[in-house]
Amino acid sequence: MTVTQAAPLVRTADRDPRHHRWHILVLLCLSLLLITVDATVLHIAVPALTAALEPSAVQLLWIIDIYSLVVAPLLIMFGALGDRYGRKRLVLWGFVLFGLASAGAAFAPTPLTLILARALLGVGGAMIMPATLSLIRQVFTDRRERAVALGVWSAVAAAGAAVGPLVGGVLVGWWWGAVFLVNVPILLVLLPAARRLLPESRGRRDRPWDAASAVLSVAGILAVAFGLKEAGSGSLMPLWASIATFLGGVALLVLFVRRQPRLRTPFLQIGLFRRREFTTGVVGVLLGVFALVGLQLMLAQYLQLVLGDSPVRAALRMLPLVVSAIVGGLAAAHILPRIGMRATMSGGLGLVALALTPTLTWGVEGHPVMLAVCFVGIGFGVQVALLAASDTIMSAAPESQAGGAAAIEETAYELGAGLGVAVLGTITTIVYAPGLPAVPGVPAGGMDQARQSLAAAAHVADEVGGGAGGALLDAARWAFVNALHTTVVVSVVLLGLTAVAVAVLLSRD
Repeated sequence: MTVTQAAPLVRTADRDPRHHRWHILVLLCLSLLLITVDATVLHIAVPALTAALEPSAVQLLWIIDIYSLVVAPLLIMFGALGDRYGRKRLVLWGFVLFGLASAGAAFAPTPLTLILARALLGVGGAMIMPATLSLIRQVFTDRRERAVALGVWSAVAAAGAAVGPLVGGVLVGWWWGAVFLVNVPILLVLLPAARRLLPESRGRRDRPWDAASAVLSVAGILAVAFGLKEAGSGSLMPLWASIATFLGGVALLVLFVRRQPRLRTPFLQIGLFRRREFTTGVVGVLLGVFALVGLQLMLAQYLQLVLGDSPVRAALRMLPLVVSAIVGGLAAAHILPRIGMRATMSGGLGLVALALTPTLTWGVEGHPVMLAVCFVGIGFGVQVALLAASDTIMSAAPESQAGGAAAIEETAYELGAGLGVAVLGTITTIVYAPGLPAVPGVPAGGMDQARQSLAAAAHVADEVGGGAGGALLDAARWAFVNALHTTVVVSVVLLGLTAVAVAVLLSRD
């Protein structure tokens, strides 16, 4: 009788996800890495992509930016859907959509097609990302093991953006579409593994679903981003319409915020923002990622189109940023208990601002040693600040609202990535276009195209050739450098002000 009863118990234990928790962690972290890498993987691929598809400056920004801007507003919505219908189901469908969208992006024939494919990638990523954190909390029941698992998850989330350009640089040397197509075989391995390993989570069908909040949050963030981009470029609508779109987005977000306290189960725990430490931590995450992702894009173009590096060489020259980010994450765990959250976050943001300052003196000449030093400062400082900000967010939130706090942190991460490209890219476009004067020997149509972006100018210069083409490329390089200086000034001011605000607002600990 005892033996007969033991067999079902063994089979039940084998099905217990806690017995495969470390395998599940690897699976979830690989999924998360795919999502975070895709936010920055195109930064090195911009010149090759521009030569192949010839997008306008605004189309190029949308190609790069639409992914993060779609992920950010959908995170909270898909987190709620996972709670309602089951997280495993959402992850599996997210894998399928991510794989199909990756294949579509790889073979996109036009800029518009690529933008739509990148938007679908964002939807797939938003389906997967919230479940990765929730499933870790589900399968790691021991608090010490859960802390280790969450630390690994956080390191992967932060390192993914830094690794993206390196991955892109290696793949684009073969073909620009490879930066997307590489996702497909990885997902073909992850999908059956996820189906076998991930635990089923019982959906809570009784959980209220507020469609109005979902629409308000998604439409509001996209309207703000679109209005901001168009205000800088004016390619699709006049300035007044861009401002109206931006203000309309702000109004939708205000309605979303005012609606949440009236809901029995809100989409977003707005009450958490009443805690000063929590709000400061969220702003720290948003601006830290804002600076990292936005500046990565600008500096990747500087290396290739101003200094003339190949994609692989540019990726290798950005390697110090990746390594220093990883080292910063490991070091921050030891720094934080010794000097406290306030000094760690403020110091990390201040270090990034300091590391950017030397770039204001650069022109079209190379600075290999100082470039490496700046990348080290940026990567280390951002990662230290992000870890301190994350710790501040989770420490300020009560245990009962930890899930809501984590969702807000994830949203701040993705929104920071999207706004970093949108804001800094728009500033660069605004300064670059009027800074490129007419070049003798280049037709007016060619000059209009060259003023779209530095990558477009390089393409036109190659078509014109001769002395006129060389003169156009030189003028475009200087115009881009001046625009880069403006972008760096904005970043340094924002980072410096945030560092001071953190030092003032956070309590000494």
